[in-house]
Amino acid sequence: MIHAAELVYRYDPNDAPVLERVSLEIPEGQYVAIIGPNGCGKTTLVKHFNALLVPREGEVLVDGLSTKDSKAHREIRRRVGMVFQNPDNQIVGMTVEEDVAFGPGNLGLAPAEIRGRVGVALETVGMLRFAKRAPHSLSGGEKRLVAIAGVLAMRPAYVVLDEPTSYLDPAGRERVLNVLGDLRHEGISVIHVTHSMDEIVDADRVVVMSEGRILRDGAPRDVFREADVLRAIGLNTPQVTELMWRLRAEGCGVRPDVLSVEEAFREISALVARGAGGRR
Repeated sequence: MIHAAELVYRYDPNDAPVLERVSLEIPEGQYVAIIGPNGCGKTTLVKHFNALLVPREGEVLVDGLSTKDSKAHREIRRRVGMVFQNPDNQIVGMTVEEDVAFGPGNLGLAPAEIRGRVGVALETVGMLRFAKRAPHSLSGGEKRLVAIAGVLAMRPAYVVLDEPTSYLDPAGRERVLNVLGDLRHEGISVIHVTHSMDEIVDADRVVVMSEGRILRDGAPRDVFREADVLRAIGLNTPQVTELMWRLRAEGCGVRPDVLSVEEAFREISALVARGAGGRR
């Protein structure tokens, strides 16, 4: 479990806190989405999970290891892998396979073990055929997948992804999201920071942040039914949820917590059938 308690962080001692008394628990195997407007503290929070940042006040424990203990950082970063918003910031190898091997190599593993991990990680993200390619020759989506493979080669229990689909075309976005779904089915915790509400309707939990605090924390259906709360801090709802809210505003009796196209189809079909029945 990742356990954050009363977490406070300032980038400068004289500045207002970016995180203010944040408490959060993320058990192993859960898919957690973290959303919120720009500047609300999302990235600052997740950087605490693998000790890239250390709290000024409060504490963060990863499977019982404190991020304040510098001797535990190596093990914490093995357990919590992080994929940054810009994959170029973490790609260091001359070839794809060299880059994915970088993390396991730093663990001091035997060459045969490293080769095995690299192959499995690249196969998991569908990039094995690119093993000999230079990373700079890849598309944005392919670089994201290589960055994810580099994290997976460390055999983490938790994978943190900061805006993993930003600036990708639809095909690249779909590939990355499919990999996240695979990780979830393998029992790896996925912590997904995003501005895209449609990407996270299947998450186990949605954590909403605003001004350095947690505003809401619950199942997607419970969080997105509070559309007015989200709009007040500049967030949208999934497109189908927004459609339901607009229909309700016009007096149509549809549910406000619809998250999928299939659910929307059923609601609208029932609405049409009721209307047709009333005219007969």
